[in-house]
Amino acid sequence: MRIHRTGIRLGPDCSRVLLRPFDPQPIERFPRILGCILSLSEEEVQGILNDVLARFQGRHRRLSDFLLGRYANLKSRIPEHESEITARRKLLIGAYFTLEYSFECAALFNPSIVWHADQTGLADGTRRFILSIRCTGEGHISSLGFRTGTIDGRNAIKMDQHGPYAEVGKLVPDAFYERDLFIRKLTEIRAYTHVAKEVLAGIPERFTIRELEARLSAVSLTYGSIETREHEFTPMASHIMALAQSNYTVNFSADQPLSERIIFPSAPSELNGIEDARFVRFVDDDGSMHYFATYTAYSGATTVPQLIETEDFVSFNMSTLNGPEIQNKGIALFPRKIDGMYAMLSRQGNENIYLMLSEHSHFWYTRKEIVAPVEPWEFIQLGNCGSPIETERGWLVLTHGVGPMRTYSISAMLLDLEDPTKVLGRLPEPLLAADESERDGYVPNVVYSCGAIVNGDSLVLPFSVSDYSTSFAIFSMTEILNSLTH
Repeated sequence: MRIHRTGIRLGPDCSRVLLRPFDPQPIERFPRILGCILSLSEEEVQGILNDVLARFQGRHRRLSDFLLGRYANLKSRIPEHESEITARRKLLIGAYFTLEYSFECAALFNPSIVWHADQTGLADGTRRFILSIRCTGEGHISSLGFRTGTIDGRNAIKMDQHGPYAEVGKLVPDAFYERDLFIRKLTEIRAYTHVAKEVLAGIPERFTIRELEARLSAVSLTYGSIETREHEFTPMASHIMALAQSNYTVNFSADQPLSERIIFPSAPSELNGIEDARFVRFVDDDGSMHYFATYTAYSGATTVPQLIETEDFVSFNMSTLNGPEIQNKGIALFPRKIDGMYAMLSRQGNENIYLMLSEHSHFWYTRKEIVAPVEPWEFIQLGNCGSPIETERGWLVLTHGVGPMRTYSISAMLLDLEDPTKVLGRLPEPLLAADESERDGYVPNVVYSCGAIVNGDSLVLPFSVSDYSTSFAIFSMTEILNSLTH
């Protein structure tokens, strides 16, 4: 199979940093640190603040806004009256409890690619795309970042220059939850107990997390003894809040470059990482279009698949996936329904690929095995490399296999359009394996992708290089499909 490596290599950039809360531990240190700041004279405050602003303001779009926001988060723990603290001192307090986080200093990898909704202002034959990338920084915490670029009719790829800044999206505290859907999710995780029923019985059909918190506080007062509250109410209240926090909306400014938008772990299920997002442009039965992405949420102890929905890459809805078949890593949605059902590929048992169908994108109850490892280069593990691609001959599914010495490679199979449980063909050899220039990185001997696109008769495959950087390879669709069907 002919392969064209573009030579593009997107690597980690330590110069782009995020502003993040800093809470020195143990928490008992806070009063001492605060006391030191409050003891400074206004002249000293001005001098230290001037130095902070001079050194850091050019690295962030809205540094002062963030520092004042940090102060607002902390002011309930500050004994002095609000009027006694000057604006300068508030900024300085915020600075002492803020840090810079280099979110992509360790790796920039595991990409997926979709066509951009905006194709205006381009030359004939040229199209714009969005690349999602897993960004890994200090402490091996992974967040989700983006790049944009164009590709022309001759498959010349041009990456747009990424912005110099980076910001975390803002959580929407007043985002609405649907009570029936929330109850269904609680039931799935076996948390719809009498406590949950009591809490949700007194809440509107559509509610916010603030209304949920208020309702939890009200119900807690009905548990008279401390012992009953601690052993019966508090554990279930924690489950309810954890579910709410794992279903959230994050917004960015529409005028902010896409490459500066970073989705940083926020929910309890993903505090140690948002990993391996598989984006797909989804067309519904009525012709409406939006984007889905499945990703792996890593809490630091467990991994669970979750879902992203967005129409514009400005507002993102992050939500839990439920059902007995939501397990393991590496799940990917089909780009449309099949016979009125959502369809998804999943890797179960760490090595086989299954098809799942559901009437609801959030709940998955059934599965059917499609393929298992058969080739030497996939004996250890077999999984998908992103959402299936619809062609006239069938669903093209890129796969990854793991062979001896934990060597990864990428191959392909073809599924029937009407019945994706039917495998029409599998490549007898990999499409892509790491060459000598790609073997070394954070995890050696790995090539991996979370999604590709078709440009004319070419398959455009972004792939990670040994879990460190991202590159592109281009293949002939005709050659691939002929190899799969002959």
